[in-house]
Amino acid sequence: MTTSPPPFHYFLSLSLSTLASTTLPYLRTAHSTPAALPSLDNDLDASTACTVARRASIAQGRALVGVWERSLRAQSGRGKGGGGGEEAWDALEGFARELKGQAAAADDEVDVWAPNGHLPPLMGVLCRVLGIALEHAMYMYLLNHAKTLLSAGVRASVLGPYQAQGILASEGLKSSIWGLVEADLKDRKGVDEAGQSVPVMDLWGGRHEIIYSRIFNS
Repeated sequence: MTTSPPPFHYFLSLSLSTLASTTLPYLRTAHSTPAALPSLDNDLDASTACTVARRASIAQGRALVGVWERSLRAQSGRGKGGGGGEEAWDALEGFARELKGQAAAADDEVDVWAPNGHLPPLMGVLCRVLGIALEHAMYMYLLNHAKTLLSAGVRASVLGPYQAQGILASEGLKSSIWGLVEADLKDRKGVDEAGQSVPVMDLWGGRHEIIYSRIFNS
């Protein structure tokens, strides 16, 4: 039977826990209130202390907007996501236009209120547009994070590819993620209550800046 290395398993658990406590409220709020996307994006940017985490969230969020514009938009229609689908569509389209306008602006025209493009609120709105239920959107978000960590572990030779696949398909990981989702849905904490549950994770993440390696991009 495939088992995960205890240190990596512990790190994965802590990383998922801190991601849930710091960002799931933003995804949940954006899914239920798409019009709040700009303010949620701004608030998350202001509350993300770790430079590495901030850069990764923005890179992934903007990549998601690119996927929406190049692929998903053509396959979905305004209002197809059920109740509130039109509001979510308008919020996502408006935000995407602002991101494009920001990219086209000159360097000396920096707007402190310009959108950043953080992943959690964008994913919440996009899932609402596509008609994906909130709990499934939250599970998918955390599972994607787990996949990212496992991929990094394989590239860093911490574990093998088959071992990583075993962890990803395990009941243990599934139960852990659903537990975090259910806890967030039960507590229903607002974004003003979102916070780091494992402060040392910011220190670990920040050390990415001094890693002498080019196998990681975010």
